[in-house]
Amino acid sequence: MLKFSFCLKYSLTATSLILGSIFTSSNALATQLVGRAVLSANTFAPGPTSGQFITPSNGFIPPFVNQEPVQGFSSILPGLKPNTYRVLEDNGFGSKANSADSVLRFYGVELDFNTGQVFAANWQTGDRLASFTNESFLQLNDRDNKAGFLIVADLVNYPNSAIPVDANIKNNRWLTGADFDIESFRQASDGTFWVGDELGPFLLHFGSEGQLLKAPISVPNVLGFDANPFVQSPDNPNLTTANLGRSRGFEGLAINPSGTKLYPLLEGPLTSDSQRDRLLIYEFDLTTEQFTGKSFNYRLEDTSHAIGELTAISDNEFIVIERDGRQGDPNNPAFTNPAQFKRLYKIDINQVDGNGFVKKDLLVDLLNIDDPNNLGGNGTTNGIFTFPFVTIESVLPINKNTLLLVNDNNFPFSVGRTPGQADNNEFILVSVSVPESSSLVGLLLLGGLGLFLMIKHQRKSE
Repeated sequence: MLKFSFCLKYSLTATSLILGSIFTSSNALATQLVGRAVLSANTFAPGPTSGQFITPSNGFIPPFVNQEPVQGFSSILPGLKPNTYRVLEDNGFGSKANSADSVLRFYGVELDFNTGQVFAANWQTGDRLASFTNESFLQLNDRDNKAGFLIVADLVNYPNSAIPVDANIKNNRWLTGADFDIESFRQASDGTFWVGDELGPFLLHFGSEGQLLKAPISVPNVLGFDANPFVQSPDNPNLTTANLGRSRGFEGLAINPSGTKLYPLLEGPLTSDSQRDRLLIYEFDLTTEQFTGKSFNYRLEDTSHAIGELTAISDNEFIVIERDGRQGDPNNPAFTNPAQFKRLYKIDINQVDGNGFVKKDLLVDLLNIDDPNNLGGNGTTNGIFTFPFVTIESVLPINKNTLLLVNDNNFPFSVGRTPGQADNNEFILVSVSVPESSSLVGLLLLGGLGLFLMIKHQRKSE
């Protein structure tokens, strides 16, 4: 078996990010699996008792006493050391109603593509840990009472139950999946984190100690198809009139290489929009910390699809994960309704049609990845590796032709790899082959920008 390893070489030269247009093509480029590392679904970290509002599924019997499952990775950033990364864990078990005892965290991980293993990493240093301990994560909290509405930590019992709220949640004002459903994060030049939330939807701003820095930022209704001045889902704590479907808030969030703008992307269309294939990309100015009023239209290939992430590769070009709602390898007859559509697209917000829709080019078909070296294990059939999970929500450019992707395993419910078996967290490296004439060579490590800005911030504070 071919062993593939790599070391991210962070330097000020590399992070100058000479980024350009990728390519223009109507067909996916040739792709190859060059690495795969798997974190077992049966992975837990210390925390409050969780899973008290879900039922047994795929061999896991809740509640998980004094434990939080390490799962639901919905966004990824470079870590502090080579081969380490920081991942965002979403709200927990999939809804506001069942995730009040699931605390919100960012985790540190180390990927070993030589052995195919995923290790815990110290959040502060990047050092490998023997297991996921308190040192492996950043706990999100509202210690300064910025939320502006009652959170779980303010309650005696968990919502709609007689179960007392865990003392640590109350005393530390830890945030939970009933407060926010966090789906994507980016690090700004000052070292703070910006997070996209689905429940409001909101933009959230967190400090280096995980503290909410300001009140959640509401989303303006820029299209004006209804009277509500804001975009609000039924789970918005300040709800007036819902004009967005439940769990259709900010799924994607990009930061441009200049570090001046955020681009959050809604997962679903506004309910008042008759054009059901339109998703909105907003522009947010990091200097003024306000929405600019600009928006861009992303057209879904099918109205039943959703997006998983938005990642910048230049100030105007981005990678979008678009997916259907199915799961399972189409090559495996055990799946009667397998995945059919899991793709990456490159978009350009400087190129829009007369209706405001951004230019869109197919980059990778995740159900058709060559695996000549059989790195994919049970994910490969007849030399073709598939990434057939219902939710794929993380993509990070590693170098000029390599992308890192991670599934959101929706523990313990999703069964995209093996019927009846809860999905693991899979990290895959995909090499994208392009002609020499293509400017994909401009796709340098965008994540290095985040590291450069973080290092710059740390040096200023020393």
